[in-house]
Amino acid sequence: MANHPHYVGRFAPSPTGPLHFGSLVAALGSYLDAKSADGQWLIRVEDLDPPRSLPGADRHILKQLADHSLVSDQPVSYQSQRLHRFDEALSMLQTKGHLYSCTCPRRAYLGLYPGTCRTRRPPFRQPAALRFRVRETTIQQTDIAQGAVTWTYGQDFGDFIVHRKDGLHAYQLAVVVDDIAQKVTRIVRGADLLNATPMQNCLFRAFGAQPPETLHLPMVLGRDGQKLSKQAHAPRINAETPAGNLNQALAFLNQPIIASENPKTILDAAIKNWRTDRIPKLIGKTQ
Repeated sequence: MANHPHYVGRFAPSPTGPLHFGSLVAALGSYLDAKSADGQWLIRVEDLDPPRSLPGADRHILKQLADHSLVSDQPVSYQSQRLHRFDEALSMLQTKGHLYSCTCPRRAYLGLYPGTCRTRRPPFRQPAALRFRVRETTIQQTDIAQGAVTWTYGQDFGDFIVHRKDGLHAYQLAVVVDDIAQKVTRIVRGADLLNATPMQNCLFRAFGAQPPETLHLPMVLGRDGQKLSKQAHAPRINAETPAGNLNQALAFLNQPIIASENPKTILDAAIKNWRTDRIPKLIGKTQ
């Protein structure tokens, strides 16, 4: 385990709509991995972006998870209640010289940010984001499911935003601050977030913390070959068939299915059967 003797894992949904099958796969994979190691499984609501959050979506998501017997081992945390912690983290990064102001609009560059504002002073009183100044040339991670991965600065990732022009804290900052605070030892999530790893590892090290282990599950793809997502209006999981939903997710992860109509019975058996070497080593997989 990375840095902490006791396994702590988490599932961190955004309250932008109900869970779909891809969300259930991520929740189930993170739950089984934690419980098979006799660890804790936490739920953290990542509600940092009020314009995208839907009223009541957090309660609906928690109800969906509970219907599948997926319940947090600690009180559910909300990022919107920890803004002062993110402010403190930004202040620390600023003091250590890790940040610089950036006024570049996204349309001014394609793909990776070229570092335009790295060495120039921003115009006075112009709205600016804060970017993290990456110092590493390469970041390496041996992912439990996807194997060894290497990212190169300037090719695969660049300086990244930690505080947005609109005054909101960026995802990369908040997720790392919360993972450190909650002592997360392994991050289990969809492979669509695999390329967030180098940026988050830079932040972990800047805060003096060991990056957690990672296990990236294959993304669930629709029949059109695109990732299932709330933004693409993926259908919500069927509330009437929790046992079937769990077995479908187990099959997707190449784990044995369990002949039961009781979600708790399925989870208890699946914990005993859980094997990470069975997880498909694919970035995306059709449902």
